[in-house]
Amino acid sequence: MQWTNSGERTVYQNRWFRVNLADVALPDGRHLDHYLIRLRPVAVATVVNEANEVLMLWRHRFITDSWGWELAAGVVEDGEEIETAAAREMEEETGWRPGPLRHLLTVEPANGLIDARHHLYWAEEATYTGHPQDDFESSRREWVPLKLVPDMIGRGEIPAAGMAAGLLMLHHLRLG
Repeated sequence: MQWTNSGERTVYQNRWFRVNLADVALPDGRHLDHYLIRLRPVAVATVVNEANEVLMLWRHRFITDSWGWELAAGVVEDGEEIETAAAREMEEETGWRPGPLRHLLTVEPANGLIDARHHLYWAEEATYTGHPQDDFESSRREWVPLKLVPDMIGRGEIPAAGMAAGLLMLHHLRLG
């Protein structure tokens, strides 16, 4: 039951993404036009301290007009290593420079429409370097007890699927 991309053309693009229209061949031979969004990889990072608290950001997303807890994240720049991008984003958005990062997981949040892969990393230590450079990214940054994460996800306080998956994985690794 494999669908085949017979070719695609870009209908819109900017620095952040491309919207393409693909000619998709279905297993029964029919063709259909399918829009898709091509994105750069996304790097995500956090730290879990000795008290099993995770560094998170409280932010508003205008697209869904919703508030929620997230981890520091951003696109991987051209030529940048994913792990380096994760560390950079964490420091820019939180003011904390992570210690050695470990890969946690890679997820595809909406693989029926978007080719984005979100690469999540975590550290067991971080150094405070000062007020975040990108403080416009969130209203506040807090250390949240990891034990609260499952209930927070259940209440919809961590709405981003990839971040919820990563936080549940951290919960399992540290408290499981």
